[in-house]
Amino acid sequence: MGNVRRFGSALVAVLAGVSLGVGAAPAASAAAIVTEGCLESVPDPGTSTPVSICYTLYQPPNTGADNQVPVIFEGHGWGGNRQTDPSAFSSLIDAGFGVLSFDQRGFGDSGGKAHLMRPEVEGKDVQRLIDFVAEQPWVAKDAPGDPVLGAMGGSYGGGYQFVGAMSEIMEKSATRFDALAPEITWHSLSESLAPQGVARTEWALLLYLGGLPSDAHTTTVTKALLEALVTGNIPVSLEKFLERNGPAFHVAEGRKLDIPVLMRQGLTDNLFPMDQAIKTYDKLLTPEARERSVLIGHNGGHVLPSVIPPGTNDALASLAGGTVESDPCSKELGGTFGELRLKFFQRELQGKDVDIPGEGQYHLATADGRCQTVSSVQANTTVELGKTANLVGVGAPIAVPIKSGPLTVAGTPTLDAKVTSLALDGRMFVSLAVGTSPLNAKIVQNNMLPIREPGIVVDKPRKDIELPSVAVDVPAGKTLYLLVTPISDMSFGHGSRVPGAMILKGMKIHLPLVG
Repeated sequence: MGNVRRFGSALVAVLAGVSLGVGAAPAASAAAIVTEGCLESVPDPGTSTPVSICYTLYQPPNTGADNQVPVIFEGHGWGGNRQTDPSAFSSLIDAGFGVLSFDQRGFGDSGGKAHLMRPEVEGKDVQRLIDFVAEQPWVAKDAPGDPVLGAMGGSYGGGYQFVGAMSEIMEKSATRFDALAPEITWHSLSESLAPQGVARTEWALLLYLGGLPSDAHTTTVTKALLEALVTGNIPVSLEKFLERNGPAFHVAEGRKLDIPVLMRQGLTDNLFPMDQAIKTYDKLLTPEARERSVLIGHNGGHVLPSVIPPGTNDALASLAGGTVESDPCSKELGGTFGELRLKFFQRELQGKDVDIPGEGQYHLATADGRCQTVSSVQANTTVELGKTANLVGVGAPIAVPIKSGPLTVAGTPTLDAKVTSLALDGRMFVSLAVGTSPLNAKIVQNNMLPIREPGIVVDKPRKDIELPSVAVDVPAGKTLYLLVTPISDMSFGHGSRVPGAMILKGMKIHLPLVG
């Protein structure tokens, strides 16, 4: 397993997909008190042995029962482990926050298997950690057993924040978290891993490999990911496994989160795309929580190159001067995302009078690295294309002109069309694209979404087909296109089953235009 472990470690940066911005600050002015330990949590389903969840707790110097401080949880991405170096959190410790970094179930020193954030499994792990922190005499309390508490982390390290908070709301109607700062995480795992049931096979492979070094996978997940790789479909077993594992489940059950959230999501993220954060922001948070929350979209996240068809924000585009990674909106709102997050925690956990601009709005990085702030991401303009997209040939995309620049799109476009599919499992992929002609049009911010018809249909009306959420300036001399293709490298090997067998007629596209 040595080579597998080394390769698995190399995957952590890809699967985490984010720099948390906690390691660049100067060293703490005085040494933190560091406590290493493990606590017992619930057994894995179907077993009876408690599972150990291991942590590193950082107590700021000069704190105690007469000088209590808030605590911030930090959780790692898929395949990672906890931070054991105090310098990683020096800016937070210097600002008077305790920090608890922990190994999530199935990873690092913790035991058990990863159940992908089930409320009754990982939700219980987070609750046990909160109980432990609440017992510390130096930790500030809102009430006995209720610490003043925040959370941070990206990807899988964003998932624990929602499962922890929502599992408490599910059981007790309230959460002990006071503020969350999740990055590039999901609303629905099923939607993310396999939109419309079409597996994102490149990510399925990386997630499978990332769980091997620590033997984190359950048998169900192992079989399901391998089946997805072979068939290109999300297995029913995995859909059932994931049905409770994310904000979408709680939204469907009518639950809301009534605490402020600072969210950052990647517009170029092709595992957990921007729409996942928008749905959580719009549907999970109460109106009161939204008034104190901020959503930031950046060019970054879980990014694999978009080569077939080519994208505007990949390594190939960068050779021609394109933008690959950028976070102009954090800069516009107050510095780096790490600096903005620190201000957010100071306001929400320490009660400091700190200005956090842009609450309740959407701050989206355009493909070329400009920040566009909007109050709504819903479509406001309809364009009747009056075109037919008939897919002929393997991998030959069709670019249908929509509008010529100058114009700016920021939000979630949707498409209406009559779909004809002459295949038993017809698939095509759609996105917005920009170029000077159909021949050089590139998909905006690397994301495509599938249209799937499992059976033979003729002129079947489909309304409000969601395209990827984007932000893009289309300058004069360029055109915005609807790009339709039978294949996409995010679902490599599992595109249209019979090329040329799907047709779109009478297309109308609804665009979120700015201005």
